Amino acid sequence: MSDRTGPLPHLLVIGGGFAGLWATRALAKAPLRITLLDRSNHHLFQPLLYQVATAGLSAPDIAAPLRHILRRQRNVEVRLGEATAIDATRRQATLADGAVLDFDYLLLASGATHAYFGNDHWAAHAPGLKSLDDALDLRRRLLLAFERAEACTDPAERAAWLSFAIVGGGPTGVELAGTLAEIARHTLRDEFRHIDPASARVRLVEAGPRVLASFPEALSEKARRQLERLGVEVSTGVPVTAIDAGGYRLGEDYVAARTVVWAAGVAASPLAHSLGVPLDLAGRVPVEPDLSVARLPHVFVAGDLAAVKRADGSPVPGVAPAAKQMGRHVAAAIRARLRGAVARPFRYRDFGNLATIGRMAAVVDLHGFQLWGLLALWFWLAAHVFFLIGFRNRLVVLLNWAWAYWSYQRAARIILGGAGSGEQRPTRG
Repeated sequence: MSDRTGPLPHLLVIGGGFAGLWATRALAKAPLRITLLDRSNHHLFQPLLYQVATAGLSAPDIAAPLRHILRRQRNVEVRLGEATAIDATRRQATLADGAVLDFDYLLLASGATHAYFGNDHWAAHAPGLKSLDDALDLRRRLLLAFERAEACTDPAERAAWLSFAIVGGGPTGVELAGTLAEIARHTLRDEFRHIDPASARVRLVEAGPRVLASFPEALSEKARRQLERLGVEVSTGVPVTAIDAGGYRLGEDYVAARTVVWAAGVAASPLAHSLGVPLDLAGRVPVEPDLSVARLPHVFVAGDLAAVKRADGSPVPGVAPAAKQMGRHVAAAIRARLRGAVARPFRYRDFGNLATIGRMAAVVDLHGFQLWGLLALWFWLAAHVFFLIGFRNRLVVLLNWAWAYWSYQRAARIILGGAGSGEQRPTRG
């Protein structure tokens, strides 16, 4: 099956995340045929994924169908499927169903997956958070833990069900830990008869010396204190050395915990290997200044999959603003190619870092201008609502947050998938 039969050059975009979608939209008036390929039918606002996992928002609140987003862009075809291999020389991509897509230009923006640092067997006991499926599974695990504890009569097992660990002290780990502590101490109050949810142990484990290592040290310390005020135990400087169905080992100590969440690392999409070019230690593709691949000028890489350096030699972070900027830059580079011109080098504009911790708690670093506490939370809320796609999503998220703020309730607290598939049953008397 060939896709180079039309009069216009064909651009294949693999990945409907921030980089892929922003590039596609920026090429709305370009003389191209564009195919946007993604294994999901929706674009996901990943910065709020933890809110779905912790029952603050529903899945449709932070996602929108790709076909709906691009319905008026006539030069785009959206295709549901998963690319499994790329032949950059023959300019072909092979899909999981055996179909082959030809292309003149390729934008590879297939993102990243979980990295367990050589311990992939931990994944069964410590799920990560990268997709809506991950978020719904994690929500189910978190809520079921309280239900299992309620049904237990053995004190040790009940304590294990009420022990939660989040491994990784970056923004995702901090946000998960703070929100989970808030759920245990406020949302679930008075709802159980045999347990006190507020007695749940929520521990944030960071192998490095401090949480939020990308923030200034002063804000990192403020975040730690805010977490501790919410009831989170913050452990730094000691790595997790083992995880199994019963708990985890922190240094030499084994901690019984039925719910462990992985937020410690990411690895680039394995699709990068099929380009046949050297990759960095994280599996990302080193790119040229215009985000194309060396010796493959028709192939561009953007988002979490691209290894991009800033002017000072530090890496461009794997965050949503960076992916959007890369997507727009790739669009400009392709337009330049079509005109026979040379694209300008990519320059990342770093607007700062944001992280929310819990009720009336957040930290904001805008390159010297720093906020924490309630003002930082308002800033964080405004920024995230602004960047959501679609008026409905913005309105629903804003209303849900307002309701949760005043009532402590989380509207999406529904367990899906049955009450017992996969988990160990509690001990009964």
